[in-house]
Amino acid sequence: MKHLNSKKIVLTALTVAVATSLTLAGCSKKDSSASSGDTLEVKIGHSAPLTGAQAHLGKDAQNGAQLAVDELNTQGVTIAGKKAHFTLDPVDDQADARIATTVAQQLVDDKVSGVIGHLNSSTTLPASRIYHQNGIVQISPSATNPTYTQQGFSNAFRVMANDVQQGRALGTFAVNELKVKHIAVIDDKTAYGAGLAAEFEKAVKAANGNLIAHEYTTDKETDFNAILTRIKGKSPDLVFFAGMDGQGAAMAQQVRNLGLNAQFMGADGIYTPEFMKLAGKNAEGTIASLPGAPLASVPKGPDFEKRFSAKYGPIQLYGAYNYDAVMVMVDAMKRANSIDPKVYVEKMKDANWPGVTTTISFDDKGDLKKASITLYKVESGKWVPLKTVE
Repeated sequence: MKHLNSKKIVLTALTVAVATSLTLAGCSKKDSSASSGDTLEVKIGHSAPLTGAQAHLGKDAQNGAQLAVDELNTQGVTIAGKKAHFTLDPVDDQADARIATTVAQQLVDDKVSGVIGHLNSSTTLPASRIYHQNGIVQISPSATNPTYTQQGFSNAFRVMANDVQQGRALGTFAVNELKVKHIAVIDDKTAYGAGLAAEFEKAVKAANGNLIAHEYTTDKETDFNAILTRIKGKSPDLVFFAGMDGQGAAMAQQVRNLGLNAQFMGADGIYTPEFMKLAGKNAEGTIASLPGAPLASVPKGPDFEKRFSAKYGPIQLYGAYNYDAVMVMVDAMKRANSIDPKVYVEKMKDANWPGVTTTISFDDKGDLKKASITLYKVESGKWVPLKTVE
């Protein structure tokens, strides 16, 4: 009897131990951020293309977010009386809308407290529905399609100007200041390219400009000779490309090779060192835009650029916006005394964060209350600011 009882005791103890272990494992998986003693573990998701043609932009975006996370950990941030430790959970959406929804669900399953991303409008839009359904705060540092913040999602925010503002600045500048008479437009059919091209055309028409052609390509094409030959027959003064830097560089080269004597213009997608590197001498004279004022002209810009460059090399495009997105998200957590996105989202709505790129405050849609656009021109192998407009 004693022997049986002792076996019974051992089995009972094992059962309790296993049950306790499973319970703890289940809790660990369920909680978005775990408390370890006096430390609050906070996981922030990040999504961008880390492979493929836009990997240099995606890595630049990730680096901006990582720099913010590293600096926050150095600062010793406290939330609800506990020291917070931040980690970045990066995923690769490959600039593909289908993959974007898969990695968005992965971040949901990872129980992140918020998401920075995605880089492209074509990935941000489908992913945003998943984050909305799961009540996760999403801040886009670079997706400029207006639809993102027009869906009525109370958890969606953007820390740069949208394409209504960007397209208007570019189209108005082309007609009123460059004085071009005949304008051709090419877009890559993505949510970014098509949306930007539409806003650019609206602005051109509003300024009484003359649109002579609108051609289409894809975001994978590299040979634009057929399109450009058709355009050349219409004698444009300006060719506007709504797409990204790798394709923009190839197009700029082919414009010159065909002897097409027209101003080449794009938007933030081509405002990169990579565009100039790939286009070479054919980049000269290109005009592009970027939301915000030049970093050199804003209070926190030069120091940020110095810190970023020392760790990662030159900023490609969206590094500072990703940094600001992390910082404004964590500021909302601090003010809400919570890392639960369903709680701190209310503090996102009254943000007033003095960021690197601008002071970040959101309107009722989640867009910046005050957003500017700067136009740049390639001169002697450098992007030189021409004008900043509100």
